[in-house]
Amino acid sequence: MSIVGLLMEADLVVQAVLVILVAMSIGCWVIILAKQSVIRKATHQSADFLEIFWASRRLDQVYDQSEDYDCCPVAEVFRAGYVELHKLSSSATSQGGGPMAADLTASDNLQRSLRRARNHEMTDLERMIPFLATTGSTAPFIGLFGTVWGILRAFQRIGETGNATIQTVGPDIAHALIATAVGLAAAIPAVMAYNYFVSRLRVIGGEMENFSADFLNIVKRHFRSA
Repeated sequence: MSIVGLLMEADLVVQAVLVILVAMSIGCWVIILAKQSVIRKATHQSADFLEIFWASRRLDQVYDQSEDYDCCPVAEVFRAGYVELHKLSSSATSQGGGPMAADLTASDNLQRSLRRARNHEMTDLERMIPFLATTGSTAPFIGLFGTVWGILRAFQRIGETGNATIQTVGPDIAHALIATAVGLAAAIPAVMAYNYFVSRLRVIGGEMENFSADFLNIVKRHFRSA
């Protein structure tokens, strides 16, 4: 019998297991393709933005150019820091607190703003990735459930017919093996993609942290030199 014929003759439990596994696999591949595109754009745009940032001498010019990098997490962190810095500068000028007061205020508020922007960007990048880990950890067990059920059905047929030939137990054993194969086919790509995305996001997160520290140091030097 063909694979399609075996699946059509499987009972409802095995068919439900296969439908769940196929749906999880399709969802994983949609997430993999979407996240791969997003992370590739984020990596390339972050590298381009950092070149522009270090080559420029004016933060306002960098801010204007950062609008072109809509998929760049580092640019989003910079924009959040620049907006907060502009608010602090305007407040210090209106209150007349002096450079030292502005420096102390910027060190606290600016750190919170940069940290909040980093967390927001990481949350966006990590969205739906835990589903890959869930699929990688649960799909083999769901397939194993279908395997156990198929073997139980095979023993049930032996008890009903009193015959243990391959014609009697073969279809149910085949259903069990198909469930195992589909479970592994759903889990293996999900685990590999999850590990890859976690490593790439760790790199992007490190870039945002390093940029935040550099940006804060630049601001501190500016206030102290003033």
